[in-house]
Amino acid sequence: MKRPDWMIVPTALAATLAIALAAHSETIQTPLSSTVTVTGTSGGAQPSQCGFISDAPNQVVVVDQPTPLRFKLQAQGQPTLWIQGPVNRCVMADSFSGGNIEIPGVWEQGTYSVYVGDMAQSGSPFTLSIIPEN
Repeated sequence: MKRPDWMIVPTALAATLAIALAAHSETIQTPLSSTVTVTGTSGGAQPSQCGFISDAPNQVVVVDQPTPLRFKLQAQGQPTLWIQGPVNRCVMADSFSGGNIEIPGVWEQGTYSVYVGDMAQSGSPFTLSIIPEN
């Protein structure tokens, strides 16, 4: 069955927009003047050592000098938080955390890709806060 020609442009436009939104991640740079909050849906189709993640990071953080930051994730399901960079961290929520994950630390200079994953490959709403600490 052939599609009418008038359907090709809206279908192509919708597919392009969906790909662009899925691949979009913001970049922030330290020092942070206030908390940065990111919301979205956890997980993705990409298997990783830290659960299933999306193809693109949910957030990119550029640290210009050693900086104390706290990554705080609140999510449903079986969330994971994977931070890739000069220092790599993977933390999975356990049955006692209620879907909450916190990773404090002094982060070395470099670029960090932050992924909010899910162990079950199912997407759940999340809120990720990146908090400057003094």
